[in-house]
This record gives sequence, C-alpha cells and structure tokens, in this order.
Amino acid sequence: MEKLTKADQVYKYVSSKLRYLSETGDTGYRRGLFANLRRGVGKTPGELPELWGMIFNYIPDELLGKNKNISHSEWAVYTALTLYALHQQGNEQNMNCTKISVGEAAAKYAKKNECEERILDRLRLVATAESQYDLAYHLRGIIQLLSKDGIQLDYPKLAKEIYLMNYDNEAAAVTLSWGRDFARICYPYTEEKENNNE
Repeated sequence: MEKLTKADQVYKYVSSKLRYLSETGDTGYRRGLFANLRRGVGKTPGELPELWGMIFNYIPDELLGKNKNISHSEWAVYTALTLYALHQQGNEQNMNCTKISVGEAAAKYAKKNECEERILDRLRLVATAESQYDLAYHLRGIIQLLSKDGIQLDYPKLAKEIYLMNYDNEAAAVTLSWGRDFARICYPYTEEKENNNE
C-alpha cells in the first residue's frame, strides 16, 4: 500500500474529525465542541487546553511538531477545524461539502452579491499571506461572508491546501486553482465576449 503524503494525511485526519462532529448528533456535547472550536479562531494550536482532544486525539505522529515548534500540519488541521466551526454557526445545513474550493465558494458569494472585485481583493490577501497566522486571519474574513449566505466549502481540501501553502511550488499550484475556480464562475468565457474583443 502506498504511503500517504503529509498533505494527504492532513486531508484524511480533518475528514475523520468532521465525520466525528457529524456523528455526535444535535447534543449539548456537540454544541460545546463547536463553541470551543470557535473560541480557538485567531489563536494558535495548543493555546486552548479545551481543544487539545479535538485537535490532537489520534493525530498521526508524522503530523506532530517537535518540541515547542508548531508543525505546518498542526496549523492546517487547527485552522480548518476552527474555521469550520465558525462557518457552521447559525447554519443548519452542513457547511462542509466535497470539492468546493475557496475560489469557487468565494465566487458564488461574489456573484450572488455582485461584488466580484471586492471578493477578489480578499482572495488576493489569502493567496499572498506571509504567515500561517495571516493566512488564517484572511481566510476568516471570507468564511464569515460564506457563513452569512450559507455557501459551503470543502474543509479537508482546505486543510490540505493550507498545509501546501507553506511550500512555494505547491502554494503556486493552490492559488492557481483558486484563481481558475473564481474566474470560471465570475468571468466565464463566452463566444459573444470573445467576438466583442476582436
């Protein structure tokens, strides 16, 4: 059996955590988990003891940081799960949906609200973030907009992409895919537009 890359392990681990959250049903325990995760938005992995179990229980050893250093994997898992909890607040429908990228979700919001350039500016901030903390901060602004309009996002995919954003070649591929997804919805090609440009 082929060994999973760290990026794929991040994807798989976040998928398992989201499955766990959905299987707890509509209980006080589940509501407590979501409240704790939302409190973690804007903080760092390990900062809130009440999140240690949710973030670190059963995490593969390869994804853990060493000593006091937070690994890229831990940041990716933590950011995705806390933002998911923020996104889910006030929405009955599950806000996690397979294959919807940040670019596509942002484009759906932009089209619905006729604010393509404003949302594109927000996406640029995400794409050019210089640290994990900045990336999480700028993603948070987009997630809050998506939550307001009930627009879903693929969170295991997001976690994997957050992880890959730490590596220049991979980051370029991630942001390219976001740009393509955004343009496909907001600026679709038509023969009529092509003819007008001639």
